[in-house]
Amino acid sequence: MGLDFGSKTIGVAISDAMGWTAQGLETIKINEAKKEFGLTRLKEIISANEVSKIVLGYPKNMNGTIGPRAEASEAFAKVLEARFHLPVQLWDERLTTMAAERVLLEADMSRSKRKKVIDKMAAVMILQGYLDSQSKL
Repeated sequence: MGLDFGSKTIGVAISDAMGWTAQGLETIKINEAKKEFGLTRLKEIISANEVSKIVLGYPKNMNGTIGPRAEASEAFAKVLEARFHLPVQLWDERLTTMAAERVLLEADMSRSKRKKVIDKMAAVMILQGYLDSQSKL
């Protein structure tokens, strides 16, 4: 399962059974400030899809340093590991949201529709990047 973790939403993607392709599943509304992370819904998704690993977007700064959003992802990774007892792989997600935006623009999607699916699309790109890296091993 791939996750694009934000302060207001989490984009969710799932791989096929062979671990070759990532498909966007949904966007979960959360409230990071109130520590409401959609864990109940994530548990349902994990159970329904027999998830064995979580790939969590890790938004490093362009120069490779760790900023506040990356620190938030590190903290969320610990929450996920403790709650679901699954390995969590932090995955460098630099430029994935911009790439997702570009794909949606090329598809001529309206701004309001892009806003609804951008996080899910970013989760797909995070998970697909991870899956592609594993197939090269």
